[in-house]
Amino acid sequence: MLTTLRTASRRGAGRAARLTALPLSALVLGLSGCAPSTSAQPSGAATATSSGSGTGTAGTALAPTPGGAAGAGDTLVVEPDQGLGAVYQAVTGAQRSIDLVMYELEDATAVSDLVQAERRGVAVRVILDQAYARSENQAAYSALLAGGVAVHWSSTQVDITHQKTLIVDAREALIMTGNLTSQYYSTTRDFVVADTDPVDVAAIGAVFDADFANAPVTPSAGDDLVWSPGSEPRLASVIEGASRRLLVENEEMSDPEIIAALEAAAGRGVDVEVCMTDSSSWSSEFAALVHAGVRVVTYAPDASLYIHAKVIVADPGSADERAFVGSENFSSTSLDRNRELGIVLDGPAIDGQLAAVVEGDISAATAWSAS
Repeated sequence: MLTTLRTASRRGAGRAARLTALPLSALVLGLSGCAPSTSAQPSGAATATSSGSGTGTAGTALAPTPGGAAGAGDTLVVEPDQGLGAVYQAVTGAQRSIDLVMYELEDATAVSDLVQAERRGVAVRVILDQAYARSENQAAYSALLAGGVAVHWSSTQVDITHQKTLIVDAREALIMTGNLTSQYYSTTRDFVVADTDPVDVAAIGAVFDADFANAPVTPSAGDDLVWSPGSEPRLASVIEGASRRLLVENEEMSDPEIIAALEAAAGRGVDVEVCMTDSSSWSSEFAALVHAGVRVVTYAPDASLYIHAKVIVADPGSADERAFVGSENFSSTSLDRNRELGIVLDGPAIDGQLAAVVEGDISAATAWSAS
């Protein structure tokens, strides 16, 4: 988990400034035109900014545009490059309802915005993990409860609720790889996909309703969703479908099925590149991947960029390009026992942006070595 892997030197980021209410797609497109920061970043990485209050605005290298699979209006936000303004705007711009599922919520601005939304008549419901992150979430839970928000501890139907999603007005779902933990915003590689596909949004909402009631549920895949428990086959299929190239970022690397799929891809001639923050926890898995022909590159745990994203891009730049973005770490716990949510995207717009970011991260990382 993120809180156990990071070192103290990585703490200390602040919060994003609030933005005026705009449609999310318009907000993100506007952010992409902001001037880049001069803050130091790893050479080759996407430009990131960090304002005095914490979260950065946007870099100019990656301008989000509509794209994706079934939802033609899917939009991508890149962290830390663009900050959390789009997430805050989704909360402050809500008119009728907000449903938030969050593994870790340690962001006073987000908590205040949720309370204010409730006070202006928006029906706000929040699910926070209690299995692993209860202590981290306790302050937010208490503040939300005191503010009149319907906040519940996570369902006991799953081991850990590691999902990170925000549904606004039952019409748009933000599917996130990162937590709402302000101290990490300025240094962590994460992504947000805004999904407006009504089938997906309804499916995410149905699982929220069940988990909010602590009731059993069989999640619907909607048009392109990937749910845990049980996400291994879908993620393996994205890897197995690659014929030329695979780009991967993740925080953890221990699931045997995913590792076998990456090794098999390299064995059939696919150029497989894996980018992560280094940890001795995955040394044996890294060694096996390298032995199989996978290129593994890493950042030091105290580097200026921490790889928290969970991303697969298969055959970038081709007609068969596909990508996955979600909360799923490559561990058996995450894939088989947790509540997790991701999305598979087919198309050049978002997939190309993801590929560009991961390629930049790879170019700035160091080839992993057992020594």
